[in-house]
Amino acid sequence: MTAATLPARPDSGDSALRPLPWRRMAGVTWRQHRFALAAVAALLGALAVWLWRIGTSMHQAYAAAVACRPASSGACRGLVNAFDGMNNHMVSAASPGGVFLQLVPVLIGAFAGAPVLARELETGTFRYAWTQGFGRWRWALAKLVLLGVVLAAATGAVGVLVSWYYDPYFAAGNQSLGLSRIPPFVTLFSLRGIAFPAWTLAAFVIGALAGMLIRRVVPAIVATLAVYAGLAVAAGGFLREHYLTPLVTTSPNVPGTAWIISQWWTKDGRFAFAPDPPLSLLNQFCSALQTGKGGKPSFGTFAQCLAPHGYTQWNSYQPASRFWPFQWIEGGWLLALSALLLAATIWLVRRRAA
Repeated sequence: MTAATLPARPDSGDSALRPLPWRRMAGVTWRQHRFALAAVAALLGALAVWLWRIGTSMHQAYAAAVACRPASSGACRGLVNAFDGMNNHMVSAASPGGVFLQLVPVLIGAFAGAPVLARELETGTFRYAWTQGFGRWRWALAKLVLLGVVLAAATGAVGVLVSWYYDPYFAAGNQSLGLSRIPPFVTLFSLRGIAFPAWTLAAFVIGALAGMLIRRVVPAIVATLAVYAGLAVAAGGFLREHYLTPLVTTSPNVPGTAWIISQWWTKDGRFAFAPDPPLSLLNQFCSALQTGKGGKPSFGTFAQCLAPHGYTQWNSYQPASRFWPFQWIEGGWLLALSALLLAATIWLVRRRAA
């Protein structure tokens, strides 16, 4: 028994496959990555609760220290010291909590971004996924864009909370009250404002590209961690300080919140040394200064001591008022980098993954 066959009609409306609408991919993306998104939500939710609890205590301590009168009393000094010690014991950049916070973008990017394409390629399910009438490059683009937008929005909300946590340390009147006032550039800069979602998005796209190139989930995660670490070190150690031309001054009264880029000394208009005067020079010209432990001259009066001998101290710095321009600059180039890496990933899907 044989089945009768009819030739296909090219002019038939059913013969041409119509691309599925983009909105269909939203449901598919959610079903495929709901567990990863739930894990990210749990991580960010726990982080938000933690920041809110310790931030509330810190804001209360700050309010008590500011409201205390007279400020020179022993009770007020105790409140000031209690507030100043909170940053070191909570989420300063060097504390365990601060180190963990700095790992959040790359952890999200590596574990949410690397498996998006690598798992399909590693298991071979891409052969099925790419034959469902949506097209391989549209399938990859829709998933990456949807996931990237969700992750950026979620981390942006947490970035607002991180900024709220640190608000008391950036208040203008702190220095006169003896309270800690720290530079906004060096205190978890990448986790505040625009930088947090921008870094998370960059880590996510790096993970997706690594998964496309390596085609295995675990090696792609390791590669994402390594690339992100290099990029973060380059940005924090070399790029960020050059976003805008630093200000240069010979005034010893550099604002306490300024980011000091470099310091050097000149003598009669020529470079002498950097960054601090040699001890022999201090012993020669500054022996009359009040000395500290070990009989060494006090380093707080270098400029006043050496100025009569022709030495001038120079400071190159970024003022705290440039915090938001720096945020926009860093967010802008990270967004451009993410778009470039996303385009490279889609090109690989179209040209090299068949």
